[in-house]
Amino acid sequence: MMDTILLTGSVVLAAVILAWPLGWYLDLAYGGRRFWATRFFGPIETAIYSISGIDPSEDMSWKRYALLWLLVNLLGGIFLYLLLYFQPFLPLNPQHFRGLGAGGSFNTAASFITNTNWQDYSGETALSYCSQVLGIGVQYFMAAATGMVLAVGLSRGFSRADQAGIGNLWVDLTRTVIYIFLPLSVLLALFLISQGAIQNFSPYLRVHLVQPFLNAGKLVTHQMLAMGPAGSQTAIEILGNNGGGFFNANAGHPFQSPSGVTNWVLMVGMLLLPFALVFYFGRVARNRKIAFSLMGVILLLLVPLAILSQQQDLQGNPVFHALGVTQANHPQFSGGGNMEGVEDRFGTGASALFGAIATGTSTGAANSDYDSFMPISGFVNLFLMQLGEIAPGGVGSGLASLIGFFIISIFLGSLMVGRTPEFLGKKLEAYEMKMAAFSILVMPVLVLVGTAIAASLPGGRAAILNPGPHGFSEILYAVTSPANNNGSAFGGLDAGTVFYNVLTGILMLLNRYLAYFPLLAIAGSLAAKKRMTATAGTLNPATPLFAIFSAVVILLVGALNFIPALALGPVAEQLSLPALHAQAVLH
Repeated sequence: MMDTILLTGSVVLAAVILAWPLGWYLDLAYGGRRFWATRFFGPIETAIYSISGIDPSEDMSWKRYALLWLLVNLLGGIFLYLLLYFQPFLPLNPQHFRGLGAGGSFNTAASFITNTNWQDYSGETALSYCSQVLGIGVQYFMAAATGMVLAVGLSRGFSRADQAGIGNLWVDLTRTVIYIFLPLSVLLALFLISQGAIQNFSPYLRVHLVQPFLNAGKLVTHQMLAMGPAGSQTAIEILGNNGGGFFNANAGHPFQSPSGVTNWVLMVGMLLLPFALVFYFGRVARNRKIAFSLMGVILLLLVPLAILSQQQDLQGNPVFHALGVTQANHPQFSGGGNMEGVEDRFGTGASALFGAIATGTSTGAANSDYDSFMPISGFVNLFLMQLGEIAPGGVGSGLASLIGFFIISIFLGSLMVGRTPEFLGKKLEAYEMKMAAFSILVMPVLVLVGTAIAASLPGGRAAILNPGPHGFSEILYAVTSPANNNGSAFGGLDAGTVFYNVLTGILMLLNRYLAYFPLLAIAGSLAAKKRMTATAGTLNPATPLFAIFSAVVILLVGALNFIPALALGPVAEQLSLPALHAQAVLH
């Protein structure tokens, strides 16, 4: 167990160390100041504005900013829908894949424009290279960029005073893609390719098996190997907290993540930009202590839950213990779990950590089968999403949600001690509180109502693979993930049905736009306010005590909303293990 704790510490520490200078870089890029990177990217940026007719000096109100933000997503969704639907008639389709159909195309388009990247299909058996690169690849950049600008716009609300605007959406999107995602993606892609990830547009290969085997009495001597630009797709998938995956096995596929080293780098990559945006916020708000307070909340939530998940899977399944089954080849990392669905190159400990990071962010990637995790490990993955994707959440959207919770915490703390609710020199009034509360409550309503609908209707129950509490967990996970724009899946549920295509597609769209429009409204309201001078009656949020208080508030909100549902799923399944253990002993 100590080895996995050290693994967790190394990943988090590396992400924090790299995020500190990256936060400074983000401040320079979004601030529009000339620095060393403008020598390379400045001409490209200027050319884009000139060709597009964009006035980079225009300062947009939050309403115009939000409506254009919605328009970018809408146009991207329509384009992706048509691309997937008419896939058979487009080039770069050497495997002659069919279109995804109306339901699949809608679900996938809704998924990738909202940065959810939920997939009810296997990428290597359903999507052409054209769809992967021109459709999915473009949205990897654009959907992540629309998440980043949420945090940028909200940050400007705290840094500005007596101003009507929160920035220029076109400029923010352009700089996000050119200055941030493209260079970082190229660096990570080159590293992955150097380690063995594939990068090509070749037809799939039919290869001889080293060890042929019998299947239903027939000797199998060949295997079809999927090809494609997996290295470049994986890079932006991870850095943009996109998830999805070029292969169905995602980061558990050796062509996508070839080794334990790449697995470690991918975990750091998922945390990198969410952490960097926290430091960026501290710089923009001219209060770097608040960045450490926000980071403290993130780590207080993420690290203990990640270690709990690893501990549960490493100790193994008690039913197997009773049967005398050895569950570990390398006890330091492999452990036991359910002895299935875990890539042996990484082991159970590293798989559980990857899962916690992928669900704590909005990445939703996987290097193992989450359906095979022990019940409490599944509980951790669910709960990290149900906290609202704030530990640390997705690129941009996570910081925006965390600031929303901070506003609620400051209001509650101010009421408790009789102080004025202020945050970074801005007075928090009824409007900001209403918007923050609305933003936070959207997700729980979507998850609980969506789960109730799926569990009540035949179309929802028919897709369950496992009976009992685990079957309910499959439904709860299949609703929680898209309603949090996460995209990970338990794997047991058949999510490719019309029922789940429609349900999850609607949930993804509602959460993305209902939850984040209010936060942009807060940005507009705060930018127009005058800056107040801190007094003895001002509650200071940049302290360790307030960070602990905020973490407790977030945990209480998550627990009050979801513990009853979790008790019917992973908790009930965990409590049933002793009975199964006793039954195994008796037999």
